[in-house]
Amino acid sequence: MTTYKEIFGKPVKVLSTDPTDAGAEGQVWYNSTSGTFKTVLAVGAWSSAASSTNGGSSRIGFGIQTAGIAAGGSTAPGNQTVVEEYNGSAWSAETALPVSRQDGGGAGTTTAGLVWCGEGPAKLNTTQEYDGSSWTTTGNYPITARGVRGSGTQTAAIGDGGDTPAPAASNVSAEYNGSTWTAGNNLPGNRVSAATSGTQTSALATTGKDNTPNPSVSNLNTSYDGTTWTAETVYPLSLRQAVSTGTSSAANLVAGGLGATPFGDAVTAANVWDGSSWTAVGNLGTKSTHGNGAGSSTASYINSGAQDYPSYPGVTQEFNTSIYSPIAATWASGGSLSTARQGGGGAGIQTAALAFGGIIPPPTTSTEEYDGSSWTGGGALSTGRYVIVGTGTQTAALAAGGYNTGNVLSSEEYNGSSWTAGGTLSTNIASRSGFGIQTASVVAGGEPTTATEEYNGTAWTGGGALPSAKWSGGGAGILTAGLLTGGDPTALSSTEEYDGSSWTVGGSLNTGRNGLGACGTQNEALAFGGGTPTITGVTETYNGSSWSTSTSMTTARRSMMPASVSSQSSALGAGGFTTAATAATEEFTGEIPALGYKTLTSS
Repeated sequence: MTTYKEIFGKPVKVLSTDPTDAGAEGQVWYNSTSGTFKTVLAVGAWSSAASSTNGGSSRIGFGIQTAGIAAGGSTAPGNQTVVEEYNGSAWSAETALPVSRQDGGGAGTTTAGLVWCGEGPAKLNTTQEYDGSSWTTTGNYPITARGVRGSGTQTAAIGDGGDTPAPAASNVSAEYNGSTWTAGNNLPGNRVSAATSGTQTSALATTGKDNTPNPSVSNLNTSYDGTTWTAETVYPLSLRQAVSTGTSSAANLVAGGLGATPFGDAVTAANVWDGSSWTAVGNLGTKSTHGNGAGSSTASYINSGAQDYPSYPGVTQEFNTSIYSPIAATWASGGSLSTARQGGGGAGIQTAALAFGGIIPPPTTSTEEYDGSSWTGGGALSTGRYVIVGTGTQTAALAAGGYNTGNVLSSEEYNGSSWTAGGTLSTNIASRSGFGIQTASVVAGGEPTTATEEYNGTAWTGGGALPSAKWSGGGAGILTAGLLTGGDPTALSSTEEYDGSSWTVGGSLNTGRNGLGACGTQNEALAFGGGTPTITGVTETYNGSSWSTSTSMTTARRSMMPASVSSQSSALGAGGFTTAATAATEEFTGEIPALGYKTLTSS
């Protein structure tokens, strides 16, 4: 009898605790503490990603997870020519289609792509190739139809099914060689909008409508080997307008879709095909139908056409498999401030933070220091103020500007025990935002201005102007690589990035707001809380180009005092306003990678 060691090359170990390194993948061990055999297996999970700028039902998709195209689509009352490219984190506008179309077939890559058939508004048989910058018309598809699907490459594509002008569902399939289409063998049954992925010689077509015009739905699943279509194990649901991604007939992901009812019953179900059976891989976070997608069965994205008609929000969701099963980010209660307040300044990190000023009311000079569990009194500000910019660390902080009975132009520096006078701001304005350290800080905007000022530890000098006036936003980063996000007017979602001399536009928040907290770096920032104008606890992470939603604060609040130089994975928000000024503190711990353990049983 062959042993496990002979097959895998390693013995079954006896361990008192589970291993934590990636080398445990596929290894089997006996946990002597729990009395169980265990292993680590790759698991799939969905995560939210940046929404496309343009929504649209039945857009045509092709490519991979980090380089995909969404072309055309329908936004009532008409069809569109718009084309967007996804780079794995953000969407950008690309060269428009020569003709409007939706609900057609797509194949290839972002620099060698292909679209065919569809509707625009009449049903089409035309084909266009894409080289990354322009579209060229080539040979016509054998039938004129919408609801044709397909996959493959620009020089070796497969198309299947469709709804002809009759109208009638079709069982036609055809192969493309880079210039012309040739009829292939017919599908086992008539299909419209079958979720299709793979290659010209190894494709899979799943679900779809099986007759028209009535919206009957199918669970058919058929594979193609380059010559013949073969019926396979049916899909777990009967659907139409689902999305499929994959690289062969034996490795496919099918997600979303619409049941028998014409509208309003989009699903979140997702399943992976391994060549013989279907396995559920966790539901989409947002239901999806009439969407597009690209990638493989282990790394792909779905860009939704619709969730509930007639809404076309362009929501993007990514699917990835990994041996890690992340522990979700959390907010937890910390020690309360001695004095409830809002609109003060914050500095430091989660375990060594500083909160100063703010309004109780009245404006206060109070300073408190945090050690990771409790707050104690520190040296008082010379001038009570609120809507302050706070930067730096607990032992080297800066309080800049603010408001008392009028705008305060002075800044003060903290050395860990007391405040002393710093340089004077030149712009007479309050409600600014900022970031940096005590000797290299930035304050920008204000109510209302585009002005930016930089501090060198002694004096303030002018910097590059913001693209537009904003105030009460959140700031993160350093003088030469910082950002401002959110703010007024009113509850903005915009982000601007600063390089030490000028501002450029960054990714937009998913939830626009003002009075929010922020920290981290320009490429790894955290934004939390604020007003929309409704007070919120929404938390988002930034990767240098786009924002993604994370775990919300336990208590929604705005105008809190963030630990300004905390990291994206370890942050703090103190005080703020809920229905009144609060003394509560919350600590954020970012998502933690953890191995996905599986207990083995004899069943």
